[in-house]
Amino acid sequence: MTNGLTADGLLATELSISAFLTRFLAENPSVEAVDRGEPGDPEPRWFVRLRGEAKDFTTVWLTLGQRTLRYETYVLPSPPKRAAEIYEFALRRNNALIGAHFSIGVEDALFLRGELPVEAIDDDELDRLLGTIFATVERYFPTLLQMAFC
Repeated sequence: MTNGLTADGLLATELSISAFLTRFLAENPSVEAVDRGEPGDPEPRWFVRLRGEAKDFTTVWLTLGQRTLRYETYVLPSPPKRAAEIYEFALRRNNALIGAHFSIGVEDALFLRGELPVEAIDDDELDRLLGTIFATVERYFPTLLQMAFC
């Protein structure tokens, strides 16, 4: 097991992610906003709000830990009907997903999550993970919504 990032390494990685997200916002018209977490948060955190077509907005939370960068987005509230079918549908999609997976979270809501070792963080990986989350939500949200509310 590695010791994870030192304080200097964590700061350098944090600055690198912030710089990428600043460029990402400036260069990508589908990015609505990029915000930082609260100053007192124990781990650096960013919020990336992306405009979509299937789902109006997808907000991806990035949280930098000592060993990993965790990312997640809220996909759907707890389904009012057909919950078992919806969870099964989402879990079966996990078999084909790379770099992210559906999970059941707080209050039985459906999330899409992933994790990246800090050693792998670079601009290409950040672009890939944001693209993966966005594309997966855009692809499956209409079906999930229809299953849950129609």
